[in-house]
Amino acid sequence: MKFKTEVFLLTLAISLFVASAFFYSYQTGNPNFNLNLAAYPYQGYALAFVGFGSLLTVTAFVSYAKRTKTSFNEAFTFLAEDESN
Repeated sequence: MKFKTEVFLLTLAISLFVASAFFYSYQTGNPNFNLNLAAYPYQGYALAFVGFGSLLTVTAFVSYAKRTKTSFNEAFTFLAEDESN
């Protein structure tokens, strides 16, 4: 993929994460409901958005790793070294 496509995927993923935060916390007008599904009717959509956003993020990472000719071992080794410091 091209760089513009990767940036678009990451931007779309961030947008989905923001939308999922809104949908997950949206509450119906009557807070007296004891059932979680009735009080928060859009949590299913929020979880789907997070899943799809995560998939887009992984897709952009794989494309970037292939394009820059870095192996996954090098990328994860770099992340592990960064966390240990």
